Amino acid sequence: MGLISGAAAWPVWARAQQSRMYTIGVLTSTNPNPEPLLKALREGLQDAGYVEGGNLRLEIRLAAGTPDLLLEKAAELVRLKVDLIVTFFTPAALAAKKATGDIPILMAGAGDPVASGLVSSLTRPGGNVTGQSSAGAEVAGKSVELILELIPNAHRLAVLVEESDPFAKPHVEEIRQAARSAGMEVEAIMIRPELPLEAVFKGLADKRVDGLVVQGSIVRKEILDLAMKHRLPTLTSIRLGPSLGALMSYGSDYFALARQSAVYVDKILKGAKPADLPVAFPTKFLLIINATTAKALGINISPMMLGRADEVIE
Repeated sequence: MGLISGAAAWPVWARAQQSRMYTIGVLTSTNPNPEPLLKALREGLQDAGYVEGGNLRLEIRLAAGTPDLLLEKAAELVRLKVDLIVTFFTPAALAAKKATGDIPILMAGAGDPVASGLVSSLTRPGGNVTGQSSAGAEVAGKSVELILELIPNAHRLAVLVEESDPFAKPHVEEIRQAARSAGMEVEAIMIRPELPLEAVFKGLADKRVDGLVVQGSIVRKEILDLAMKHRLPTLTSIRLGPSLGALMSYGSDYFALARQSAVYVDKILKGAKPADLPVAFPTKFLLIINATTAKALGINISPMMLGRADEVIE
């Protein structure tokens, strides 16, 4: 009895060391800040019984977000012969898929996996890619509704997307459809790393754009600071936006997607094939409002809307 009790009392990491060591590659860009996503992924993996230093080693590769750099980092993970690759956002998932057709790839959130060519279908992905959709295109239309709720007289909306991201076009098209139904015009701006952002925002201000939607995968402080400088109410699909100064965000909870990805990781490491695991859709969407930004822009947010928010940044 004493021996059994002693084994049961071993800490998790000690028991984990007795089993096989798995190596998981993680591929993402440096923007948005990947640290909260990595933290959530680690939490999910630990809950599923995978402990760094015990039965798990993480090989994390970060790139500036351009397709070439992401592909270079993906190729590094392939050379390491990792057991599985976890990706954040569509560009990283596409880079991983281009780098290998053999190693399982798990999307911890991708905009439109079918339209982007990541999977054949949501129910039967086929190939070596599965995971979770962030339902980005499906909720993009909500951005129009929220902007109109805040600025009822808005008639021109701009959408800022990364030109090299295959999710950019589906994202813009969904917003166009919603804007068309609301009688609004949409100005789509495709940015590239070498494109001067100051000139982009000056052009938007000159065109008297009423609101701006920034694609989640390119959210960074430089962009949101320029939006504030030119007094553009800005909405993002990722919850990190309001903490960096965006007026609001509406979208799936990327932190939850990162944690929940551990369930897929566990299934695949235990023998499940990505081709047979349906792509999951988020069940909850978060509305986060930055009340300080609203005040600076002279926008009054109704108590009803504040009451609907999952978080209000004062």
